[in-house]
Amino acid sequence: MGFFVFFSILAKTKPRTFLSITTDQINHIRPRFHLQVTNSVEEVQQLVSNTIKSEEFTCTGSIKHGFGVINILKQHQHFWSPQLTVTVEEVEGVTEIRGLYGPKPSVWTMFIFFYCVVGFSAIISTMVGLSNLSLEKPAGILWLTPVLVVLFLSIYLVSNFGKKLGKDQLIILHNFFEKALNIKVDDHLIERD
Repeated sequence: MGFFVFFSILAKTKPRTFLSITTDQINHIRPRFHLQVTNSVEEVQQLVSNTIKSEEFTCTGSIKHGFGVINILKQHQHFWSPQLTVTVEEVEGVTEIRGLYGPKPSVWTMFIFFYCVVGFSAIISTMVGLSNLSLEKPAGILWLTPVLVVLFLSIYLVSNFGKKLGKDQLIILHNFFEKALNIKVDDHLIERD
């Protein structure tokens, strides 16, 4: 039951806008922003590409055809290093930029896989145990359910710990992006919460 409540809460949660760039205030699972600038799509792509080439930041990546991924340099990366995924498109005469800070897709996929396996196992062990109880058979498998719930919470805590390890690099990515466009993201936001 708790498994379904947890995921229904996650499904109803709206994405939040990245409003501040201090390590104490990055609380969102995957911070994001949506902003408008007067530069053209090509100019934004060129500015980001030039900043990557400047080697002022410990960032690498590329942006082409309105989509880009910016990472921390390989020698500074660790398992929890975030990346910035950027989409740039022209809408009604202005350029809209959407950014999403998050773990690498392999890390995100691994955690979703673990959540699903543990959650599914908890459901199955509970169903089998309760069925055995109703048939007045031994229901020892029910002891597995609290163990799986603890494992589920442990996975959550590990992912939170990993997010904290990547906070400083997330700030580097954010500062890189602001420097590349020579803007303050907060001044150009069009979407909050």
